[in-house]
Amino acid sequence: MGGRGSVSEGAGVSRGRATAEMVAERAKVSRVAVSRAFNPHTSLKPEKRELILRIAQELNYTPDRAARALVSGRTHLVGVIVPDVCSNWESQEIDALTTALQAEGFATLLFKTRTDYSMDEQLLAYMRGFNPDSVIAFVENVKPKTLTRFLDRAVPIYVDYPLAGEAEAPESGPLFDRLNILQHDGIDQAVALLQGYGVRRIAYLSGLDKSRASIARETTLRQVMAERGMAAPIVIQGDFGYDAAFQSTIDLFRVGEGADAIFAANDVSAFGALDALKHELNLRVPQDVSVVGFDDIAQSHWKSYNLTTVKFDLEARVRALVRLILRRLNNPQAPGLEETLNTRLVVRGTVG
Repeated sequence: MGGRGSVSEGAGVSRGRATAEMVAERAKVSRVAVSRAFNPHTSLKPEKRELILRIAQELNYTPDRAARALVSGRTHLVGVIVPDVCSNWESQEIDALTTALQAEGFATLLFKTRTDYSMDEQLLAYMRGFNPDSVIAFVENVKPKTLTRFLDRAVPIYVDYPLAGEAEAPESGPLFDRLNILQHDGIDQAVALLQGYGVRRIAYLSGLDKSRASIARETTLRQVMAERGMAAPIVIQGDFGYDAAFQSTIDLFRVGEGADAIFAANDVSAFGALDALKHELNLRVPQDVSVVGFDDIAQSHWKSYNLTTVKFDLEARVRALVRLILRRLNNPQAPGLEETLNTRLVVRGTVG
């Protein structure tokens, strides 16, 4: 029954390559109206757009992206370079960013770095073949002077973590846009909370050595603790992952002198520290040791962790990246564009 129904419904419908002119003729509209129907940002009466899209589907018509790119000079492709696609933060950011870009009519090209954060230049050459409208990257992955050699017209966007009071370098070298993530306020709020509960010894559970984010977090934590008259943090090695954090926390207390609190470079590391404290070291959180994370990923509010953490507002971060893309496309000759976001502390149950 199902098979016969499918054949009947498809009878008489063209399965070849339909054209915009064929859609326009069937819908009794202009060729321009067909193009506008496929662009969510153009004004078109809803009933007319619905009619055109329905007929396009019946005729198996889709716009020719290559032809549109030749006319408009835009491919509606955005490259995103990430160090990891499976980690909790990156996967949530990629999902949110892809959703936001698709709502603006863009498709996403995802490129992954090596495990040491470096970028294969052959992969950059491959990316160039897509002629993306924009590329989002991180400073530790590929430098602007390298990346821009592989871009024809796109101005890359870099996500950076400037330090408080850090002098801006004079504009030199290739043009790029930047999203600045300021970490000082969130870290200061975390240290103030810990200090208010009598914490004196803080251990910083680091991320990967080459991570600009982790280095900036450690540097900022040192600055904040010095400003508050506290001794420098103890640094224990992590890699943003659960297992390394779990083991480093055990070593901190069984080999080292322990700490009153652990400030982790990200939430997954904080989860590893929490489980080591509770299940291996038989220490109570927060009564014996407090734990603070960073990112506020979706799992942080789970009751098993109920993690106090410094929050990146993911929605605001994605909106800022999309704004940078649209601003640049609207003004290709503008000098370097910037957006700046702050961080804040989310207090839950692991400090007290």
